[in-house]
Amino acid sequence: MKRDSVISIAKGIAIILMVIGHAEAPELLTNFIYTFHMPLFFIAAGYFFNRKYLSDPWTFISKRIKGLYFPFVKWSMIFLLLHNLWFHFGILNEQYGNWTGGVTHPYTIHNALQRAVLIVTGMSGYDEFMAGAFWFFRGLFVASILFLLIYKAIDSTGKFSPTGGILAVCMLSLGFTAFHILSGVKINVLAGGGWRETWGIFFFGIGALLSHYLPAIRRHWALFLLYLTILLVSAKLHFSGMNNSGKLADLITLPLTGTIGFLAVHYLSSIIDAKDGRLRKLLVFIGDNTLYVFIFHIISFKLVSLIKIWWYGLDPAQIGCHMVIHFNNHDDVFWILYSIVGVAVPLIVVTAIRNLSKSGFIRMPYIKKEPTVRGDRG
Repeated sequence: MKRDSVISIAKGIAIILMVIGHAEAPELLTNFIYTFHMPLFFIAAGYFFNRKYLSDPWTFISKRIKGLYFPFVKWSMIFLLLHNLWFHFGILNEQYGNWTGGVTHPYTIHNALQRAVLIVTGMSGYDEFMAGAFWFFRGLFVASILFLLIYKAIDSTGKFSPTGGILAVCMLSLGFTAFHILSGVKINVLAGGGWRETWGIFFFGIGALLSHYLPAIRRHWALFLLYLTILLVSAKLHFSGMNNSGKLADLITLPLTGTIGFLAVHYLSSIIDAKDGRLRKLLVFIGDNTLYVFIFHIISFKLVSLIKIWWYGLDPAQIGCHMVIHFNNHDDVFWILYSIVGVAVPLIVVTAIRNLSKSGFIRMPYIKKEPTVRGDRG
């Protein structure tokens, strides 16, 4: 199948928006981003789903294991081994933590072993302060496989068309989310209670539907402006993103903002793709390497935190703030520097290591392209 560079560009835009959100940008911008940026990744993955996997589910599942589970376990274990080292160098400490006040602590051998078991068996237990975005790998892994299995069961009844079956899966996921909200029942085998995984099934299905209907959806700058207006109003009204909680209103607002957010970014990406300039090449590169931005943007933030500590004369221990230093964060523009460094540093380092590896100067088997946020049609 011909590569869809528009989706790569859309993923590049989405990962930049994620980093901006984590950099504690101004509230309206952050609210705007959170209404759609994570659904966009699930939709982008579902966009490449192929019906052939209904008759060959193991091929799809094995690709999910190789592309999501193995990288998650590998990098979670690496961060687990480094956790106490972060404390030794002061990058983490027991004085400062996240914006809700929580802090982290050095691990005992028992803590580390327990977390290692959770990483392998439940895709949880990772270092929340240095690998805070890792939930996405579990979310997409579980959501995509459950989508396949539920879709296969529905399709086997013979009562639905191919797209009707996908729509049925989406409706079932919304129904379960409603039950989730009304009953308060959690899926205890999944960290966070399964909220994001349930929403992930829905948006993965939306991506599969859009792969059929997107060409028929009119693209026009006026519609793009309408999408942005709806998202801005949603941000102003504090509509929810893919959180580990929910209310009934989310059943209406999140499908709306998630879907039109994808349509808006896809339209913008198609314009960028048509130009075939440097911006296109850059965003395609970022979109093809989202894994390393997911993994390393938080540790890259620490470089900017050092500058902010020097600039304001702050307690050096504030380097341990998660994800960024919160001091004066709504009044200064350090979020811009955090955002640039959070995207650029992981990609610069990975590119340098790859080039050195190609030259034979070093060998780094951990640094390679790994398909983590993209689905697969072929």
